[in-house]
Amino acid sequence: MKSSLPLLSHPFRHPRWWALGFLGLCLGHALSVLLPIPWFSLLPIAGLWLGLAARLGWGAPRHARYRRVWPWSLLPLALWWVYLYLSHGFGIVDLGAVFFHLQAGISEHGGAGRITAAILYTLAGLLSLAAFTWLIRTDRRWRLWEKVLMLALVAGNPLLFGLGQRGAAIVVEDDGAWLDRRYQQPVLQGRPASPPNLLVIYLESLERTYADRERFGDAYADLDRLGARGSVFAGVRQLDNTGWTMAGMIASQCGVPLMPAGLLHDRQFEPLEAVAPGVDCLGDLLSEEGYRLTYLGGASTDFAGKGLFYEGHGFDRVLGREALTPRLTDPDYLNSWGLYDDTLFDIAMQEIDALEAEPGPWGLVMLTLGSHAPNGYPSRRCRERQGEFDGVDILYSVECTAWLTRDFLERLEARGLLDDTLVMIASDHLSMRVSAWDQLVLGERDNTFMLLGPGVEATRIERQASTLDLYPTLLEAMGYDLPQHRAGLGVSLLAPTLNLVERHGVEEINRRLTQERALQQRLWEGLAPRPRAQGDEDAASGGVEQVTEMPRDKPAGEMPPL
Repeated sequence: MKSSLPLLSHPFRHPRWWALGFLGLCLGHALSVLLPIPWFSLLPIAGLWLGLAARLGWGAPRHARYRRVWPWSLLPLALWWVYLYLSHGFGIVDLGAVFFHLQAGISEHGGAGRITAAILYTLAGLLSLAAFTWLIRTDRRWRLWEKVLMLALVAGNPLLFGLGQRGAAIVVEDDGAWLDRRYQQPVLQGRPASPPNLLVIYLESLERTYADRERFGDAYADLDRLGARGSVFAGVRQLDNTGWTMAGMIASQCGVPLMPAGLLHDRQFEPLEAVAPGVDCLGDLLSEEGYRLTYLGGASTDFAGKGLFYEGHGFDRVLGREALTPRLTDPDYLNSWGLYDDTLFDIAMQEIDALEAEPGPWGLVMLTLGSHAPNGYPSRRCRERQGEFDGVDILYSVECTAWLTRDFLERLEARGLLDDTLVMIASDHLSMRVSAWDQLVLGERDNTFMLLGPGVEATRIERQASTLDLYPTLLEAMGYDLPQHRAGLGVSLLAPTLNLVERHGVEEINRRLTQERALQQRLWEGLAPRPRAQGDEDAASGGVEQVTEMPRDKPAGEMPPL
């Protein structure tokens, strides 16, 4: 008896089923990336697609009216593949990160897996475009509705929506300076009698959300133990343009979101020569106070402008993979990004010994990479302690970095190296897509931020804030006085003054970011001439008064302008 299911009986005689089947798998993969459903859902989705195709006879000979045409939807479909690649690899797509990395440089990245994924996505995209072109050319009904599909693909693509939103905001907004009006030039008004040393530990992607033991078990437990001895800040949200490593460090050290240079960079096809040259950051202030500053990171300092940023903002020594690899006892003990965290902490101990041997205060900023998405890079010491790593579980890597951090600080403390040192532990940004992604995005997420050291009260401070607020909080914790407790766009979380998130909310700030041009010009001042604006004469004459609220901006019932 002849089967009525050509897909099962004669697949090679019906190439349309291969084309439709591949399109169904692509649709299933797209939905599994965009929606909180497991990856294997693509199989039943593809089955439903094929069932619908069989019922409606898509591409069947009785509906065939072959015309050699090119679909209008090819470019929108290709752009969807770009978005799916970014979303699958990073979770939340930040256009600012894309633009910044293209200008700052990505040649020394360690994401070999991303390249493999990019190749696979490119091949799948090309095959899907070929299959879709065949369907459009073969089935007149698809040709009839294809322009409507094209409009839907354009309107629904978050990449195009973000670009369109930015363009529309530039046209509609009156001056594009809402954030710039709130920028406070960092000024140290009072100084501690004995400035403390400073140790800043950025934990790559290790957000405080992992502290939820119901979802993540004991992965964060060692950081909780550290936090019990100092001030823990809960509620530190992530604004747009602060969600990747360089953006997170600039937000927490300069008090501004990292708005890419864009067209302000007057040599578009050459690498940046400086990063955030128009603002004064933590390193600028502390170097003027006599601090000897060192940056230490396991990855390359050439990637994404890290070296340019620290060298241009007061740091005396900037050490990354290139400088640190010769110091390894085992030169092969490296991962695709660079040094493992256990090695990095050992080298940090050596650096602190050297800094302690010289007079005057010092500052060390370091960045781990053990909990880097998608799976992390757990160190050898952790494998000996935690057992075998399956290569996928990010919670294994989170637990590893948390334990290594606590162990490092306990070793420093045992040698008396923290007696006059303020320690800041912070995530550089929220995690990108990892094995625990579905659990991470179940609720509100916040960044790790805690302070430890002499005179730091053991307390938990719960406030809605952003990483912009870490900059003035850190300075005030060191004993410095700031005008109105503010630096950049941040407000010290040790003061009762309301910060931007408490005043306006994350969504409103993100909306204003799409409209902002003046702050972007301030950030990249020096790369291109800055238009002279009203008030520049006052700034040139030495005035430091900062307008923080315009009457039309102040919501009813809000505190008076600072």
